[in-house]
Amino acid sequence: MKMTIRDIDVSGKRVFVRVDFNVPFSDDGSVSDDTRIRAALPTIRYLLDRKARVILASHLGRPKGKVVEDMRMNRVAGPLGALLGTAVNCVDNCVGPEVEKVVAALRDGEVLLLENLRFHMEEEKNAASFAEQLATLADVYVNDAFGTAHRAHASTEGITHFIPSVAGLLMEKELSALGGLLTSPVHPFACVFGGAKVSDKVGMIKSMLARVDIVLVGGGLAATFLKARGLEVGHSLVEDDSLDVARDILRESEKSGVPVLLPVDVLVSRKVQAGERTRIVPVTNIPSDMGIVDIGPRTIDYFSGKLESCHTIMWNGPMGVYEIAQFSLGTKCLINYLTAFDATTVIGGGSSVDAVHEMGLSELVTHVSTGGGATLELLEKGTLPGVDALADAR
Repeated sequence: MKMTIRDIDVSGKRVFVRVDFNVPFSDDGSVSDDTRIRAALPTIRYLLDRKARVILASHLGRPKGKVVEDMRMNRVAGPLGALLGTAVNCVDNCVGPEVEKVVAALRDGEVLLLENLRFHMEEEKNAASFAEQLATLADVYVNDAFGTAHRAHASTEGITHFIPSVAGLLMEKELSALGGLLTSPVHPFACVFGGAKVSDKVGMIKSMLARVDIVLVGGGLAATFLKARGLEVGHSLVEDDSLDVARDILRESEKSGVPVLLPVDVLVSRKVQAGERTRIVPVTNIPSDMGIVDIGPRTIDYFSGKLESCHTIMWNGPMGVYEIAQFSLGTKCLINYLTAFDATTVIGGGSSVDAVHEMGLSELVTHVSTGGGATLELLEKGTLPGVDALADAR
């Protein structure tokens, strides 16, 4: 367990909060999905209610150490201020004399948003000198950016060597939900894996195989596993260099007695694009000129029937090419089933998170993780650099 902002006195103190405001934007320049901003609100409000002087810091995009105008943090200040109901001031840097002057003028209960941390190449290099400059701005450091906690950067790991460091409320929530899957899940426990690549998730799959009672595989991952079993998969997305890994996982499944279940039927299309004609076929009869784009109706029933008896379910990755509406039915159906089950349900990872939010069902899921790579790494390794660096609870 890590210390959190509840364990320290923040009243009147300058509190440096690492948040994850790496949000997407619409063509008109507005924030198209404010999920990550909303996720940080409980920590920010907690600090403001206690008259802390709040200094927020985040990255936006991948500027690679250079100033990029459309990656400035002032694009986030307006939406954040509207949600908080208070003004959010901005500065055009995150370190230096001018920033220090603005910070010194902060009053209790005020919010300052620093400029994009990644405008400085020292951030991703975890340069001690840059981390120390950040630390001089505050009395206390709070990491509430779970989505970047798998990176040992200056603002996530380096800064903790110079200033008292604790977790924010979002970080605490993520560690409790995901950590619980590793330490104390209620069985039967199922993992559902989807998405495009086996290579992205092989570590997590192997780690969870030792903890769960059943594994279900859909999405692009399924094509690689089906081919590893010797089936024809047409021109489905397959990682040929991961076939041996898939075979290893299937052998481990047989050895351990934990079944890895694959689709029994799939939706196939000649091209992965909207408007294409599709067919539902058994996985034993996939045409050589077509590829898998979603799981089929028999698989939806098969998977949901297996999940219905589980008390804990973790899902990472969609069952098909969710971004295209006609290939999203498998993902949507399973999410609907998931929200109806009497189980602890945790969803993490890219399009599966997008799907549950777009369907308006996130409140019916036990926990929707804000992490992508951080979720994968925590479930694989059980720890993260940005978490290890925080003070342990007494």
